[in-house]
This record gives sequence, C-alpha cells and structure tokens, in this order.
Amino acid sequence: MSKPVALVVRSPGTNRDHDVAYALELAGASAKRVSLNELRDAPSSIHQAQLVVLAGGFSNADALGAGTLAALQISTYLGDTLREFLANGNPILGICNGFQMLVRSGLLPGSLTHNASGAFTCRWVTLETSNASSVWTSGITEPIECPVAHGEGRYLAEPDILSTHSALTYASDTNPNGSAANIAGVADASGLVLGLMPHPENHVLARQHPQFTRRRAGESVARSGLGLPLFTSGVNYVKGRG
Repeated sequence: MSKPVALVVRSPGTNRDHDVAYALELAGASAKRVSLNELRDAPSSIHQAQLVVLAGGFSNADALGAGTLAALQISTYLGDTLREFLANGNPILGICNGFQMLVRSGLLPGSLTHNASGAFTCRWVTLETSNASSVWTSGITEPIECPVAHGEGRYLAEPDILSTHSALTYASDTNPNGSAANIAGVADASGLVLGLMPHPENHVLARQHPQFTRRRAGESVARSGLGLPLFTSGVNYVKGRG
C-alpha cells in the first residue's frame, strides 16, 4: 500500500508534534499535524487516517492539570469517533500529555498523578518492553533510551491492571516518577492503544543522544536505544493490513 496517513493531534501549548511527525515520516508514514479544534469541527476527518498519535508538551499550559482540558475535549467531541476508529482496527498512540489524555478520557485504564518527588522531572530513562502483544511494541526486543519531561507522570492502577496492561517499563534504576511496577506505558486490551510518558520521538536518530559523541567506537551507536522502532511497529502494522 502507499504510505499510511498518520494524524498527529496537537492542542494549544503542545510542543512535540513536529518531533512526532518527523518520527512517523522516518517510520514510513505520511504525517499530518492537526489541532483538536480542527477535529472538533470535523471529527469524521479522523477516518481519512490509518493511525492517530496524540502528541505531548504542555497542552493548554496544563492550566487545569496535565492533559485535563484536552481529555475533556476528546471525551466530549471525539469520544465516539475515536472508538469507531479503534473498532475499525486502527491504532492510537498517546505520548506524555497524550498518555494523560487517553487515561483521563477513559481510553486506557488506571490513573496518572503527580510525581512521587513532587517536582517536575526532565531526564533520560531506559525503557524495556513488557508486553509484545501491543501493535506498537511488537517485535521490539532491545531497550529504548529517551527523555522524560513531566510533573504528573506517576502511573497507578489495581494489581490486575498492572499485570495485564503493562506495555513498557522503566529499567529499575531509572523510574523518574514513582510509577507502580515501574510502568512507563500501558496498552488497552486490544493492543491497538498505547500510552507512555517518555518521549521516544526525541531519540529517533543516534546523534540525538546526549552521550552520542562519548560512546566507545565499538558500540552500535547507529541503533543503540533508538525510539524509532516503536513508530515503525505501528506503521508496519497498518501497512500489513493492506
């Protein structure tokens, strides 16, 4: 098939939508950035795409809480449309604010609250795949290194949810927010929806890593820890549907 169309949804204040679009283009999709207001006025336009990514970065200045206003807009104006989109087998990814939107709109289980430290954190972390059944993490066996930047990223849920919906975990010594079971990302029961707090879109090229020039010549710097495979997995899933 031709390049699948990926909608990158942004809100006022979103600052990672360009990065997400670039990652999707590298992964083989045709990315289109669109605002929540545009989708509110024409929700059926979602069906022109084959996958949707809710980008992160201080939507609406986090004025009512991280992702809260955008989640309310999604639930009010796009909830039925997104559920129809999913029912048709199309994947959705939410990153940082996007993860918060998915949880607070009920598309993913559990809750996200303030970091255990009580402070905003911005640092690099290491992620490991804990659920290969998600279309976004399928086939990923190597750890992913990427940054986090959030104040409300601590994931909490009942034990059964923690065990069945975990898709990505922080390496034990890199949990930046106190999330239960070191969870960095969760998937829905279908495997089509994935939400995660870290930003894999900010490590799709080796040179984006802060240690890129310091790593030993023998290390595989071309691919080590890249977040690109996550986007590639989602795009390849769509391509495989024909």
